[in-house]
Amino acid sequence: MKEVRYFYVPRAAENTELPQDEATHAIRALRLQAGDGIMLMDGEGTFYEAEISLVTNKKCMYNILNKLPQEKMWKGKIHLAIAPTKMMERMEWLVEKATEIGFDELSFLSCRFSEREKVRVDRVEKIVVSAVKQSRKAWMPKVNEMVSFRDFVSSERGGKKFICHCYEEFEKSMLFNELQNNSEDDVTVLIGPEGDFSIDEVRMAIESRYLSVSLGNSRLRTETAGLVAVNMANIVKTQ
Repeated sequence: MKEVRYFYVPRAAENTELPQDEATHAIRALRLQAGDGIMLMDGEGTFYEAEISLVTNKKCMYNILNKLPQEKMWKGKIHLAIAPTKMMERMEWLVEKATEIGFDELSFLSCRFSEREKVRVDRVEKIVVSAVKQSRKAWMPKVNEMVSFRDFVSSERGGKKFICHCYEEFEKSMLFNELQNNSEDDVTVLIGPEGDFSIDEVRMAIESRYLSVSLGNSRLRTETAGLVAVNMANIVKTQ
């Protein structure tokens, strides 16, 4: 039985043509032809069974055969806000794995001890798209431009808000326990750079009603901490 291929097509029901990147992959890599069946994902909760209607050198047209609304696997929204590492490959690994696990939104923070001040959001979005297709997620995580820590924590945000840090000066509870107590709520989790947030940033977040939390006794790299936080949230919200 031929494997069904998945393609990301925003507003798939309103279109009849694969986006250029997806068309190139379908035509050149997969060598799909008219009559072949494909699955479309719009990133907003719906899959579509479709059939290729026409293939040219650069275009791949389709007809939708069936609409398949999907049920979200977790409750509420999971928003990870993280200071990117100097080596962007580590962030790209995090983005891929977090998308496979399942989360809703990603923000990059510019902090006092940040090692990187710029992020190519377009490159990160391509990694997200690839991971969504591979893991067959119905919802596409949103990737935001980099923002200063101050601006992020001072902006209005619903749900439960947490800042993960290693300072002993502040009382901390376990993130997993807090998530279990608020499993229905949207959650935002802040992860700092290598070397942690500054102590002033932790104070600022607490003053903005972020709860001070720990990920456990192990000292984790930034990308590991981000993945652990997403995994904890996803586990609690799928129970």
